[in-house]
Amino acid sequence: MSKNTAKQNGHNGYSPDGGSFADDRKRWEEQVYKPRGKFRKDNIAFTTVSSAEVPHIVGPEYFEQTGWNPKEKLGWPGEYPFTRGVHPTLYRGKLWTMRQFAGFGTPRETNERYKYLLENGQTGLSVAFDLPTLMGHDADEPISLGEVGVCGVAVSSREDMDILFDGIEMDKVTTSMTINGPAAIIWAFFIAAAERKGISRDKLAGTLQNDILKEFIAQKEFIFPPDPSVKLVVDTIEFATNEMPLWNSVSVSGYHIREAGSTAAQELAFTLMDGFCYTEEAMKRGLDIDAFAPRISHFFNSHIDFFEEIGKFRAARRIYSDRLRNRYNAKNERSWLLRFHTQTAGCSLTAQQPENNIVRTATEALAGVLGGTQSLHTNSMDETLALPSEKAVTIALRTQQILAYETGVANVMDPLAGSYYVEWMTDKLEKEAQEYIQRIEDMGGVVAGIENGFFQKEIARAAYTHQQELDRKERLIVGVNAFQKKNEKIEIPILKIGKHVQQEQIQRLKDLRERRDNTKVEETLKALHTACADGENVMPYLIDCAHADVTMGEMVKTMESVYGTYVETSHF
Repeated sequence: MSKNTAKQNGHNGYSPDGGSFADDRKRWEEQVYKPRGKFRKDNIAFTTVSSAEVPHIVGPEYFEQTGWNPKEKLGWPGEYPFTRGVHPTLYRGKLWTMRQFAGFGTPRETNERYKYLLENGQTGLSVAFDLPTLMGHDADEPISLGEVGVCGVAVSSREDMDILFDGIEMDKVTTSMTINGPAAIIWAFFIAAAERKGISRDKLAGTLQNDILKEFIAQKEFIFPPDPSVKLVVDTIEFATNEMPLWNSVSVSGYHIREAGSTAAQELAFTLMDGFCYTEEAMKRGLDIDAFAPRISHFFNSHIDFFEEIGKFRAARRIYSDRLRNRYNAKNERSWLLRFHTQTAGCSLTAQQPENNIVRTATEALAGVLGGTQSLHTNSMDETLALPSEKAVTIALRTQQILAYETGVANVMDPLAGSYYVEWMTDKLEKEAQEYIQRIEDMGGVVAGIENGFFQKEIARAAYTHQQELDRKERLIVGVNAFQKKNEKIEIPILKIGKHVQQEQIQRLKDLRERRDNTKVEETLKALHTACADGENVMPYLIDCAHADVTMGEMVKTMESVYGTYVETSHF
């Protein structure tokens, strides 16, 4: 790079003694680093948590050698390419939403937890559903036995949703719901419950996770085959665009991809490609990109490798804005914004010495804040053992409040911009993610990648590499493969779900079926079946079913009769 080019890029290209930064780095390495450096004798590999090699130092020579242009790579907060954030004032204008993921037992028990969290400063609700609900089963189905209310709240009907939000102003609190296979049905319950309170659907604000592609890739909680599953996601995008302007109809989720063992670059690429698939399908349906893109949100994991996560978040905004502006030709700047929720890494938590998880969570939360997240969930220290206790969830919420009000990190936007290492990491992850994106496109897209096992194999390979590093003690986890305590006793309170939960839910469903208008049930289910067969948008029919007290399982079975079910082929 010439001296003039270096100056144009914002760097003089030369070190104080008149040589280039690259020459000066070479001098330092030969004369100082190699002969005088002291190196640890342990077995630790200098890699990120994604098993990527980390240079011993990144300096100004990186900018010099790459022609790194801050105007092109960074810009300003609130301006393209949004590396530095999607809002011009970021947390000076509004703090991130503190949204603790919560749900357990009966709808009444979870309702009490929500009120407790709101009273203690939480600013948004995030609903965790139990496994039968996530898989589209009613609480009284035989397959649900033993799982009702265990890992989240049990919701089988609109009546359950009524109880879940009893005494909560649904139009005053934003609500996020982590649901995928039966997402459209749960959303219909939520809408119907609000309408029963006299709240019109256009006043409801929140987010439906609704990212079914990542279920096929990572979490495996799918019901229908990929094609009709994607169609249902587009139905919700279309319905929200036309009738619910405050609602994010899909939160494209990388969190579960990372929890399954992916690298940061894989999480970034696979997540963005899932979202691009929904976007392209919505455009094929005739929706204007600028009518729906501003309401698509994303959801990322914040793992334990501090700088890698910050670089990932910054690279995500840059890739997304480029695609929306230059490939999909979105004209509205709001369409270019990648807005995202962050959750600290569940897979980084340990059952051993669980109090250490408070430190892990705080570090991961700080990475999310410095990476510019719009919403944050902090995991509780006891989540590897059970659902969070009230004390543990309060500590997790207080972690966010301390970051927001005591540390000063909310006072300045993108404070790590210009850090040689952070900019190197951001560029590296952007490049690796773009290479993955190209590979996925070359094989025919996300659905083709699911069918040929591409994602499964890539994540399995990454997870295996990580486990090998742990086994060889090239990577240490405190309390697990280093600094263990003999005869450790866990002395924190554990939340246990009683048998009464299943009994109550089964009895409530029995009572509901006896008092509802079963003629109306049959009519609405027949209309739903016809809508599915004719390829119509199913949302109006699902809402009608919800108002008629049709249960989730009954709706799912009707849809299965048209769409079929999906059995995954294993790939190794």
